[in-house]
Amino acid sequence: MSGADHGRRLMVEQLRARKIRDERVLDAMAAVRREDFFEGADPYADAARAIGEGQTISQPYVVALMLEALSLRPSDRLLEVGAGSGYAAAVASELVARVDAIERIGTLADRARKRLEGRRHVHVHHTDGSEGWPQAAPYDAILVSAAGARVPPALLEQLADGGRLVMPVGPAAVQQLTLVTRDGDKLREQGLGGVRFVPLISG
Repeated sequence: MSGADHGRRLMVEQLRARKIRDERVLDAMAAVRREDFFEGADPYADAARAIGEGQTISQPYVVALMLEALSLRPSDRLLEVGAGSGYAAAVASELVARVDAIERIGTLADRARKRLEGRRHVHVHHTDGSEGWPQAAPYDAILVSAAGARVPPALLEQLADGGRLVMPVGPAAVQQLTLVTRDGDKLREQGLGGVRFVPLISG
């Protein structure tokens, strides 16, 4: 077993210890080589890492927690806002039928697109994430990997009936990971715990 394979196995064990229960999510985390998306030492440490341009790759636990909260099904269509390195999109692609990943920083979008080559049902778009990707809406699940004071209205509009959205909501110092579920015209919110993400920037 290589060092990377050993690190990935230990990561999954740590996720189980931290109460990640969805076996599909755990299998997806085990299937994706995190070292392909992060250029640095110890890629499987449970910590966020800088990826340039003032952005980060989220810690494995937070990626797993957000994906588990979305209750993903193989037929789902998922939108990710804030693709960054492309890692979360790669893991999500193991779980759903289609992933549209948005990244507003061109250099990061280009790198993510290259890293995700070969995953034919993943599409990386260089645009404003707060506007979503209406061309392929509605989405069964929306994963927002950046924080804001509120969920952008455009994202809620692109959430299918029965769809789930997870996003860190709040100011820079105090954010609550929030799950929003659509039931017809009604939206239900549930807090999942405190987190800290880079800000979602429009434009």
